[in-house]
Amino acid sequence: MTLAHGGQHGHSYTPALMEHWIDLLLIWLALPKHGLSSVFVIAFASATLLPVGSEPAVFALVQLNPHLFWSAIGMATLGNTLGGAVTWWIGLASHRVVARHQHGKHQLRALDWLERLGPKACLLAWLPLVGDPLCAVAGWLKLPFWPCLVYMAIGKFGRYLVITSALVVLFGS
Repeated sequence: MTLAHGGQHGHSYTPALMEHWIDLLLIWLALPKHGLSSVFVIAFASATLLPVGSEPAVFALVQLNPHLFWSAIGMATLGNTLGGAVTWWIGLASHRVVARHQHGKHQLRALDWLERLGPKACLLAWLPLVGDPLCAVAGWLKLPFWPCLVYMAIGKFGRYLVITSALVVLFGS
């Protein structure tokens, strides 16, 4: 039995139904109607090792809906922090693989610096280029998860607050 003529549970899947479902999904994710969920997803993705910036999405939502300023900052912080947590877990999982390889002098110095700072190093998770890998290294070093998560959230909240406020002042209507 093909999916076009009926599925396992008697549901009929047609191209028109799939197109309707995709249209509904796009409408749901569209700014400004469901902008907070879009900001969350984009911020989450940008906190992994994917090269995606979330600040433009936060700024766009705030420009379209100024009353959502704090909600947008909060959602971006939550999504970005949870993405950082996933990156921390990726680092923890990769510990066994990386531990098999020799480390160079500079790598050992950087690891020593991170171990001395401990979870507080995750305050720097907001930095471009190095922040997301820093979360992975924190997991790899087996730094305590919850303190790392709190420091990530503080740093990321500060970044969104400063950048979004600056963009609103500079380019706001």
